[in-house]
Amino acid sequence: MLMEHFNLALVDWSRAQFALTALYHWLFVPLTLGTSFIIAIMETIYVKTGKDIWKRITKFWMVLFAINFAIGVATGIILEFEFGTNWSNYSWFVGDIFGAPLAIEGIMAFFLESTFFAVMFFGWNKVSKGFHLTSTWLVALGSNLSALWILVANAWMQNPVGMHFNPETARNEMVNFWAVLFSPTAINKFLHTISSAYVMSAIFVLGVSAWFLLKKRNQALAKRSMIVASTFGLIMSVFMVITGDESAREVFRVQPMKFASMEGLYHGQTDAPLTAVGFFTKTPKPEAPNANEWGPKIKIPGMLSYMAALNTHAYVPGINDLIHGNTAHNIISYYERIKMGKLAIAALKEFQLAKKAANDSVARTALKTFEANYKYFGYGYYNDPHKLIPDVPLVFYSFHTMVGLGLLFVLIFLLTLIYGLKGKLPVKRWILYVALWAIPFAYLAQEAGWMVAEFGRQPWVVQNYMPTLSAVSNINQTSVIITFFLFGVIFTVLLIAEIKIMLNQIKQLKDGGQQ
Repeated sequence: MLMEHFNLALVDWSRAQFALTALYHWLFVPLTLGTSFIIAIMETIYVKTGKDIWKRITKFWMVLFAINFAIGVATGIILEFEFGTNWSNYSWFVGDIFGAPLAIEGIMAFFLESTFFAVMFFGWNKVSKGFHLTSTWLVALGSNLSALWILVANAWMQNPVGMHFNPETARNEMVNFWAVLFSPTAINKFLHTISSAYVMSAIFVLGVSAWFLLKKRNQALAKRSMIVASTFGLIMSVFMVITGDESAREVFRVQPMKFASMEGLYHGQTDAPLTAVGFFTKTPKPEAPNANEWGPKIKIPGMLSYMAALNTHAYVPGINDLIHGNTAHNIISYYERIKMGKLAIAALKEFQLAKKAANDSVARTALKTFEANYKYFGYGYYNDPHKLIPDVPLVFYSFHTMVGLGLLFVLIFLLTLIYGLKGKLPVKRWILYVALWAIPFAYLAQEAGWMVAEFGRQPWVVQNYMPTLSAVSNINQTSVIITFFLFGVIFTVLLIAEIKIMLNQIKQLKDGGQQ
């Protein structure tokens, strides 16, 4: 079955609906992941010191955590249902593998998180300090375990390992659970994603606390919160940079097209420079040999090669190298991959027909052909290799936005920690304004990161094996369009409601004086 046989409008609307849900969901998840640990740290200080100010601080941030947690759960449930409603072909093709980490997430992590959430939120003065503190840490652990299993599932889509394709059922089956769980892609994705979530959460705490100081309210709470948040954020931002560096090398290894798109690199080169600042003067045409149309750029010599292979002289293939091949660097062209993919698809059909007709000799021959070419199975759904290039400007700008803002956050944490330890935060109003206005940019950095991860791997839903166009359910396109706009309205209402409720909680907090 080739691409022109698919309803591409249905594919686009299904992609848009899933992207809408995922982007809204990711507005809530990072704050849950990071504030859970910040709250646990604050309560630990309360238990160790016995000072009531720390109990008050913990309870305040716990309320904001609870508001965000509830809405994040609602959007997450819808996201998982969409795998069955809009992506049933995908669920059939890889359900035995993809479903396992999601099931573990629900059984182990989510129930751990939700069970102790009740104790954490309602157990003040009902259980001992030690048990309440344990519950708070278990909520933090549970929320991050939930992220682990979801990110393992996502990482498998980016780098499918530990599986075997069953030609009789046309399904992928898991053969090595540990290979799925501990693949380098999964480890790097988890560590980088949660560390970025911790950074965003720390920026949120910093910004809200800065608002209190600017308004000269709850200054004791604000100063202490900023010290905790800036310390936590600085440590995690350094960790985020390290894990981001490791993640980039993993992308280079398993998704070279995404890596080239992140940098807008059309022509491979050794000593490849990293573009620190740059922009396209016009939208590049992927089929053109000199597609990259750039304005002025600021480059760091050799840095892209170093980021890819820890060697400033390493060769980094560009988009055109991947499309047309490069024999000098043993790069198989997408044209060849398409041919092998078509052989695999044809051989699979021949195998299934031969098995049905009990023609074992033909079945064995077809199976050998299939197994020899299955590595490029997904490419066979295409005729034009240029359709396998993601939206390069979108991926490029998202990547550089994420990196640039991440480095800015490191500086913000460093400055707030220095001024905070010196007791100068109330008089350094400029840093307070910077911290406050950093909040929306922290959310922007989070969304940009996910856009790099997900748009960068297009058109694949499972890298090399299943393109997005073959993963959608055979459903009415009108239903997808209606639910797209319905979800858009519902999610926007939920987001507005969360912002209003949080703002009310922040504004209504009574001034606790200068304790």
